[in-house]
Amino acid sequence: MATKGRSLRLPALDWLRGLVMILMTVDHASGTFNAGRLMTDSLALYQPGTALPASQFLTRWMTHLCAPTFVFLAGAALALSVEKRQAAGEPRGVTDRFILARGLLIMALDPLWMSPVFTPGQVLLQVLYAIGGSLLVMIPLRRLGSAWLLGIGLALVFGGEALTGLVLLATGGDPTLPAALLLTGGRFGPVIIAYPLLPWLAIMMLGWAFGSYLRTAPRVAAERRLLAAGLAALALFVVVRGLNGYGNMRLLREDGSLVQWLHVSKYPPSLSFTALELGLAALLLATSFRVARLAPGAARTLTPLAVLGQTALFFYLLHVHVLTLGAHLLGAAHRGGLAATYAASLVVVVLLYPLCAWYRDYKQARPNGWPRYV
Repeated sequence: MATKGRSLRLPALDWLRGLVMILMTVDHASGTFNAGRLMTDSLALYQPGTALPASQFLTRWMTHLCAPTFVFLAGAALALSVEKRQAAGEPRGVTDRFILARGLLIMALDPLWMSPVFTPGQVLLQVLYAIGGSLLVMIPLRRLGSAWLLGIGLALVFGGEALTGLVLLATGGDPTLPAALLLTGGRFGPVIIAYPLLPWLAIMMLGWAFGSYLRTAPRVAAERRLLAAGLAALALFVVVRGLNGYGNMRLLREDGSLVQWLHVSKYPPSLSFTALELGLAALLLATSFRVARLAPGAARTLTPLAVLGQTALFFYLLHVHVLTLGAHLLGAAHRGGLAATYAASLVVVVLLYPLCAWYRDYKQARPNGWPRYV
């Protein structure tokens, strides 16, 4: 328990995590089946003036919610989990060793398990590298306390572009491998660093601060804080994107269209990207808490989201492989459009759902076994 009499498992967090797993499946189905997929989420990937068809753009854009939300919720879950372990009397060293082992495992899954299907013949370091690496850094950082982590996280979110600029200035515009791993991202031969550590660690630290707050906060107060934070983040997005300068990682608006307003940098994440996505996540989470509080019967209706949310990493490790196998068997890789994308997403979620439900029960029956790492 996070506090006496309070369950560690919060349905609102599971529902939101389950929702973003479905959105993530749409993105990866698009990457597998969709011949017209757009991938223009950074200055390095976008040629100014390139057409951004709304249907293709919005299919990609709506999935931007996934990684920031997943990393934020990972930070919140870490805070709640550590509190539970401490309340049970577990020594700090034992907790540290568990976080260390899990962080190393998650990091290793990117090059060893995900890269062969995402980028055959190359090593792609993306969200699992960022989450696993952030878990390792959180081992010492968590001792600073929530206020410090909140402050450092916000400083990195607001100052990330300035820090990136200084690093690129010091390296003559070509980042070194350590700089790419930590801050800028980049390509080094067969190694592609899509998710540099520090920007995503910042989001995990914000999630930790939120999880620490949840341990004792009344749910009504949490809803109000989330609503206020979400609206403030969206207002910040409007200001930063409207000024069209600092905070956009140089991926600027070319006109006043909705598509150009939403065309923000994910690689690496800009201030406008982070504010927009975490703002939306906060509003969705506030809504989830409200539903859980006012409509207890909704839990049954939302069971599918809860199952996917409780088995998110397990689902993640399987879904791209299933999509890739299906595209290969059908001879449909990169030959379809949005219809094929959404159809494939639905099929994969339906196919994997029973397996995820089984795995959830298996994991719950073995709280101290190997499933606690996945």
